[in-house]
Amino acid sequence: MTDDRAGQRALRPRGRRSVLLVALLLTLVAVADLVVVLVWTPSAAGWRQAVHRLLFELWPVLVITAFLLTFYETYLHTRLLREITRLTGPGIVETLLPRQIMRTFLTSIYGENDANDEVVAGVLGGEGWLERGGDLTISTHTTVDYDLRAVDHETYHLTSTTSYSFRKNVPVDQFVIFATSNALLRDSIISGSRLPLIDLWFIPDASLFQYTVEDMMQSVQLKIDYIDGHGRRRASESSRLRLVDVKFDQWADYLTFFRESMGPLPRQNPRTYMSDLRIFRCDLGDIAGDDHVVSAIERLTVRSVMRQRIDDGYCYWVSPYPCYVERITMNAKELTLDGAPAREFRIVPFTFRSNTSSARWLRAEELGDLEVRSWLLPGHGVALLWRDQLP
Repeated sequence: MTDDRAGQRALRPRGRRSVLLVALLLTLVAVADLVVVLVWTPSAAGWRQAVHRLLFELWPVLVITAFLLTFYETYLHTRLLREITRLTGPGIVETLLPRQIMRTFLTSIYGENDANDEVVAGVLGGEGWLERGGDLTISTHTTVDYDLRAVDHETYHLTSTTSYSFRKNVPVDQFVIFATSNALLRDSIISGSRLPLIDLWFIPDASLFQYTVEDMMQSVQLKIDYIDGHGRRRASESSRLRLVDVKFDQWADYLTFFRESMGPLPRQNPRTYMSDLRIFRCDLGDIAGDDHVVSAIERLTVRSVMRQRIDDGYCYWVSPYPCYVERITMNAKELTLDGAPAREFRIVPFTFRSNTSSARWLRAEELGDLEVRSWLLPGHGVALLWRDQLP
């Protein structure tokens, strides 16, 4: 309780001290005025008598004003604000756009900075220009499964299965995949995309990029629970997805930094990345079948297989939008072939909080589910590291 009161005192407006100082000065002036009235009595009528009459009527006004200022600042102000907030605060907030609320709040805390826009989009899960978050993508139940299986002694297949359940149905009928081998794009695409449903593939080895992307295109599967054109809930699953390659002259429609500067990142030229970036889109109506129209997505599961080099020594999952993650599973039992050196592994979360039970290097059989049970924002995630087992 003492800490709470200290915190409330620390949060009082700085202007309160100034108001109380004014009240004190008014009180001192009133006292001086009263002393003058009592000591000085003009003997004849004239301007001295008028001044004396003015001072006689002024000192009670000064005392009353000082009392009202003190009473308001020390007692009434806090209670009025608390009552107004209780009665109208939530109602006022609900009428504002999410972006207005978050932008104003961050500016008051961080100060004016263009980089605040990235925080706004990351926390909100979108730009927040529609009332009640109609344009936001937020998953309230998320699970991630990674399975690593060696293809040979140099490469392995990374099979990822990620499931999302969205807080509000996402009004979209397209799913977009970004694939890149460029580190700058890897770190910029999540914040540079304003699309509701996306996935990001990063292939560290540029020599494997085109081969791996073509291979992955054949492996992508989506499962969706959606709302059709008549408002009915339906479910559908794709055994093979038809992905359309987006031409580079349309990339600016998908990534902000191809249209304008984005914080410290200057505007980029799409031609610079023609060899290490590909964008694919999928019409979710093709999955629905029976000619159903997809008007909104309620749940989404994405499965893909990516070929990577074993000597990279790591793989990771990063949240594409705000996600409450239940668990993340990393299965690496099949990463080591017979005759290859034994390997040990370590799970490294970069999150607000995780339930990592051990920071030691472990055998593949010792890797368990990581029970996260926490919010992850874009840029948060979990990495799996490995190395040859030490003697």
